[in-house]
Amino acid sequence: MVQESFALGNSLVHRLDPRFKIVMATLYAFAVALSNRFPALFLGLAFSFVLMGISRLPLWEVVKRVALVNGFVLFFWFVIPFTYPGEAVLSLGPLTATRDGVLICARITLKSNAILLAFIALIATSSVASLGAALGNLGVPEKMVHLLLLNYRYIFVMEEEYHRLVRSLTVRGFQPSTRVHTYKTFAYLVGMLFVRASERAERVYMAMLCRGFCGKFHSLHEFDRSRGDLFWLCCTMTIIAGILILEWVPF
Repeated sequence: MVQESFALGNSLVHRLDPRFKIVMATLYAFAVALSNRFPALFLGLAFSFVLMGISRLPLWEVVKRVALVNGFVLFFWFVIPFTYPGEAVLSLGPLTATRDGVLICARITLKSNAILLAFIALIATSSVASLGAALGNLGVPEKMVHLLLLNYRYIFVMEEEYHRLVRSLTVRGFQPSTRVHTYKTFAYLVGMLFVRASERAERVYMAMLCRGFCGKFHSLHEFDRSRGDLFWLCCTMTIIAGILILEWVPF
């Protein structure tokens, strides 16, 4: 089940307008992702750490999410330096690591961590409902917003339905193996899950119509920008400008 553990808080970042946080995170992510020079990337990573410090999120929960992403990035360190052509800097038996490969991995590591920490600090500190309302307020098509909110709301229901089907198989003595029977059983499981999802979607839609749904979600969250929102937007734009200057201006 998807938890909104970071959305609960009263830090300065939590109190920011979700619309401003979405704009800030998007522009910042593009600026960092398109940068290649290390001074620009280090500036972006430093700003992400500042955001994390101000948001006052549980350190251990943040570390677990960062470790999950870096576990995937670590795979690049085992492959790219030894397969990318360039000047050799390290030899391990028949394997030779190149300078260009190491630099590429370092850029990937800095970019991924900077963007991840910024998104945790800016996006994860808002509830999905408020983010959906903010996206609609920013002009995102209503159908996309509806898909986001409905998927978030009912993915838990489908998870429960999946566990119910698995328990039903277990009660009947099903034991997974590498036989054809196992593959057929899992195929039937997936098919039944789609059938029940379709049936549940029809019932949910009829229930929404009975409650007066007319194609638009009305949010109880009222957006009201403040001086603090504008100040942090200006700070983010200043950092983005600094990243672009470090990226494009030769020193």
